[in-house]
Amino acid sequence: MQNIGIQALITLACYFVFTGVSFWALQAVRFDQLLRRGHVPQAQTLFIILAAVLGYLCSSFFLNFIDNTRNLIFLLR
Repeated sequence: MQNIGIQALITLACYFVFTGVSFWALQAVRFDQLLRRGHVPQAQTLFIILAAVLGYLCSSFFLNFIDNTRNLIFLLR
């Protein structure tokens, strides 16, 4: 049971870290040229949603990659 709790904690931390990294990386994109003027709240909401989606996708990829490499040992048994 403790392993499940540790894995859940690592997963949540990974989600938050990758969301923060994607938020930081998205700041390099000039969204002001893509969006209409006067729609600042919508643009900020889109920015946050994009950061959350990219963070989730990246962290899911890395967590699945780590999990699959851990499971390769069962192929050798």
